[in-house]
Amino acid sequence: MDPLNALIAVSNYVLIPGVAYGSQLALGALGVTLIYGILRFSNFAHGDTMAFGAMITILVTWWMQSKGIHLGVMPTALLALPFGILATMALLLATDRMVYRFYRQQKAKPVILVIVSLGVMFIMNGIVRFVIGPDDQQFADGERFIISARDFKAWTGLEEGLSIRTSQGITVVTTVIAVALLFWFLNKTRTGKSMRAYSDNEDLALLSGINPERVVTYTWLIIAALTTVAGVLYGLDKTFKPFTYFQLLLPIFAAAIVGGLGNPLGAIAGGFVIAFSEVTVTYAWKKVLGYLAPGGWEPDSLVQLMSTDYKFAVSFAILLIVLLFKPTGLFKGKSV
Repeated sequence: MDPLNALIAVSNYVLIPGVAYGSQLALGALGVTLIYGILRFSNFAHGDTMAFGAMITILVTWWMQSKGIHLGVMPTALLALPFGILATMALLLATDRMVYRFYRQQKAKPVILVIVSLGVMFIMNGIVRFVIGPDDQQFADGERFIISARDFKAWTGLEEGLSIRTSQGITVVTTVIAVALLFWFLNKTRTGKSMRAYSDNEDLALLSGINPERVVTYTWLIIAALTTVAGVLYGLDKTFKPFTYFQLLLPIFAAAIVGGLGNPLGAIAGGFVIAFSEVTVTYAWKKVLGYLAPGGWEPDSLVQLMSTDYKFAVSFAILLIVLLFKPTGLFKGKSV
């Protein structure tokens, strides 16, 4: 039995990837829950908004790399990130002015806005594929690892080596900073308090003199920042492929609903619940059990509950269970 090597193996393939993936889902779910809480509809274009922001960041990153502009050991994409955020802000504000504002003025039902967002989703998806193509795009540079498995083995003499990628470290740190800034904005600034008041009771907020268009504008600006950061972090950690961001819509919505739709804290918690569920169910536990089992008891099979090809089925199953038994989610958001 070798519990220390087993712990490192679990850290490599479950804990560290789960924390990084959960951070990415949490940022995406925060955007979904803000739109649902303030604008009162489920935005199906959210995943493709992430793809658009990441695409602009990648294009600027490639330009910077061609000009010899780098950030040392850190990815150049961090320098290009503000350009991606600004472009996504412009896109979302233009989309709101040309599409969503009309339906708000008509007092359209939320289901109408959901269908409209589906149309916006297809348009955004087509733009991204047309500009950058449908294939995988690599844009990460700089130092690849914070801790490499080879160095860890040399330091400790253990059979299993701990590995932490730079993209995983950046993901966690960036998520903590983004979440802290968002909660500070919502709780300490006048605009943030206006957004919360508008979300809690629209009629009372209007009677109090809150400008609804100003609230909507700030909401889209925050969504643009969150989606772009989430999209870039996911692309750095995995790879950029437009269709992958379309698929991310399911775990992101599952995270928002599991945590409690309309509740920012719930979105963060839901992101980690979904991430660890997917990673745990699709991980092959043979190596870990081989370290823990007594001699001769090592499993012959992979001990994998579900193939990674079906990881999104885990999100779907959790989503169904929550909708059936606790529609308000873990943190009692708005009922779905």
